[in-house]
This record gives sequence, structure tokens and C-alpha cells, in this order.
Amino acid sequence: MNSSSDKRKKLILNVLIIVVLAIALCITTFALLYSMVKVDDNSFKTGSIKINLNDGNPVIEEEDFLFEPGMSVQKDFFIENEGTWDVYYKVYFENVKGDLAEVLDITLKDGERVVYSGKAADMTRDEIESDEEILKEGERRQMTIIFSFPENSGNETQNAYLEFNMSADAVQTKNNPNRLFD
Repeated sequence: MNSSSDKRKKLILNVLIIVVLAIALCITTFALLYSMVKVDDNSFKTGSIKINLNDGNPVIEEEDFLFEPGMSVQKDFFIENEGTWDVYYKVYFENVKGDLAEVLDITLKDGERVVYSGKAADMTRDEIESDEEILKEGERRQMTIIFSFPENSGNETQNAYLEFNMSADAVQTKNNPNRLFD
């Protein structure tokens, strides 16, 4: 009987060890999964960047003015942040064509603050810097652009023209301290 009693004790001991190891394995697995799944106080937000430049309307049209030396034309327009982030932005010319691109002086203003002053040919996306002021979420900013035809322009500007598309680009301010537009 001794041997049968010993076998029974060994069997019970082995079953108990298996049960304890199974419980330990379950607890360890649960702890591991819980630590991987549980993320306290962490969140992220995705957003959109959307800029409204004058409701898509041209700032100046071909039939508005016939430019002549000494003449300046001032036009008002707006830029609005319709996205969900504060943004850095720049207003610039694309597809600049015509001999007046090197003649006309352009001044872009935000209120009384001059954002850009130079020739139309140089007001391109790569050349112009972003505005120093951040355009806040939902903010609409009134701007002014002044086209000035220098008084001392010679006869070589007769029958010349300027054609361009006014554009705006924006990037989020969050995690972009260097104002990168790439």
C-alpha cells in the first residue's frame, strides 16, 4: 500500500504544481497584455489645414485697370483659416508671366504691417517667407495688395502685361518651429 499511497501523493503534488503554474501563467499573460493595451493620459489629435483666399475670387482682373507710369492700384482681399489648427501662411504669385513682372512694384500688407515689398517676379512661393503672424484657427485677416507702376518706366513697357495666379499656402504651427513648408 505504501507504493500506491506514494503514487497518489506524487500525482496530487504534480496536479497541484500544474494548477499553480497554469494560474501563474494566466496572471503573467494578463499583466503583460494589460500593460501593452492600457495607455493612460495619452491622446493625439488629427486635424486639417484649409485656407480660404478671397473665396477664390481674383484680387484684380484684367479689365479693372489700364496701368500707366506713376499709377498705383490698391486692392483689398482676405485670407481665412478654415482648418482645425493654427497655421503659418504665405501669400504668393504663381505662373507669373509678362514683361511687367520685372517692372511693377508689389506691396502686400496686413493692416499697416508690410508683409512683402518687391517686384512681382520675385513674389513666388520659394522666395517669399511665411508671415511672422500666426493665423489662428477660424481667424479671418483682411489684407491689402498695392500694384505700383514706377513713374520712371520708359516706353519699353508700352503694351506690356502681367499675368499671375495669387495663391496661399499654409502649414500647421504644432511641431513645426522652423516654419517648414515642405
